[in-house]
Amino acid sequence: MTYTHFYNARRLEQSSSETEFWVRNGRFVEPPADTGAVESINLGGELVLPGLVETHIHLDKSCIMERCRLRQGTLAEAIEQTAAAKRDFSEEDIYRRAQSVIEKAIVQGTSHMRTHVELDPVIGLKGLRAIQRLQRDYAWAVSLELCVFPQEGMLNNPGTEGLLITALKSGAEVLGGCPYTDSEPELQIRRLFEIAVEHDRDLDFHLDFNLDPDSSLLPLVIAQTLEYGWQRRVTVGHVTSLSAMPLKQLEQTANHLAEAGVSVTALPSTDLFLNGRNSEFNIPRGVAPLQRLEERGVCCSLSTNNLGNPFTPFGDASLIRQANLYANIAQLGTGEGLIKCLNWVSRNSAQLLRLEGYGLEVGCWADFITVPACGADQVISELIAPSCGYKRGRKVFQRSSAELLAPLVESGERSSGVLVVENRS
Repeated sequence: MTYTHFYNARRLEQSSSETEFWVRNGRFVEPPADTGAVESINLGGELVLPGLVETHIHLDKSCIMERCRLRQGTLAEAIEQTAAAKRDFSEEDIYRRAQSVIEKAIVQGTSHMRTHVELDPVIGLKGLRAIQRLQRDYAWAVSLELCVFPQEGMLNNPGTEGLLITALKSGAEVLGGCPYTDSEPELQIRRLFEIAVEHDRDLDFHLDFNLDPDSSLLPLVIAQTLEYGWQRRVTVGHVTSLSAMPLKQLEQTANHLAEAGVSVTALPSTDLFLNGRNSEFNIPRGVAPLQRLEERGVCCSLSTNNLGNPFTPFGDASLIRQANLYANIAQLGTGEGLIKCLNWVSRNSAQLLRLEGYGLEVGCWADFITVPACGADQVISELIAPSCGYKRGRKVFQRSSAELLAPLVESGERSSGVLVVENRS
């Protein structure tokens, strides 16, 4: 089998020196003693990073703003408007909209993705079928994991539990929850743990999407995780109530999360947009404080959540942009802080998803991107988009550089030649 030799590259931990990579059968390998047939690829001295990891996105309800009316900008309105639009979804419609987002994500450097798929008697299995098609059609560029969940509630929505179980039996990899939309939130959590254990699935909850720590359901999720021995298999997303906790309470909660192996995903774009709507001044940011959680040993990630719907009317599927946004929110301006933000969309996210063979080390899958940056902190601080990306050692996208054209002089020559500016958007 042919080796691929990637040379003239830089690694994060060796940013000042040139390094090389060897790939065979889609994985990084040691340099061979006898190379035989070799394909050599010059990476142009760019920084090599493992492919980015999206841990929480809703492909099935993306790009529907023209079908919705946004007046209050609240969570309740977002749920209501999306539920109304969903009645007219078809499988092909879901596929087309999700396809546009996944293609954006790929060229922004995303190699792995967990997408949440809504199931209920209104939508049935349309979303599941559409996203499973997408999963197959784009496996050459991105590893897509499906998390099925009851957005409209489960105990108050007869037939939903049966759809969830059907989806798990037909291949959905993860079971999700959304207790705050259920008539009996605590019972939903307990029942979902039972189903997850029965079907051997990880759990991923939309949880505590409010600024009221006293109503937190985290203690129950932590208790259930320990009771069922589901450590490192449970994630909670949003948990914006953590941002409203006094420091001592936050530290105690972080300790409990770490002890139970429960991971936390912050969704800064959505959480900023929907929280604090009732405040006229000193508007809260309402985004989970990942840096304090990580200090206590909690596995954390940053993610996109929604694009082009009432939950988040904007977005370009760039995880680098989400990391930059979080750096602003959390006031993380040092090199160390910016690298944390990068890790929350790469290495830490891979740990959360329990990805096998993630990284740049020998034996890992050759899923990587190259970035025209001097260091990882610059990638985040300057929003530098990747130049190209590889999946299993095969190039899956390439981004062209913008060309700056200097004014012409009388001789017809350009006054200072052609200047090239990297495309960082």
